Amino acid sequence: MSIASPCIGVCALDNDDVCIGCFRTADDITEWQLYSEEEQIACIKESNERAQAQGMSL
Repeated sequence: MSIASPCIGVCALDNDDVCIGCFRTADDITEWQLYSEEEQIACIKESNERAQAQGMSL
């Protein structure tokens, strides 16, 4: 099973190298295809936490 990328097509990094669209780090975006399913799930969880910390939701 493959987990779809959480990219929403709003691709711009903030000063902390976090995408303002999907809230993944630059490293997460670059390495997404190499991540295991467990790593992808963890990445999505962390992205959701970043979004919530900024008052956003994914």
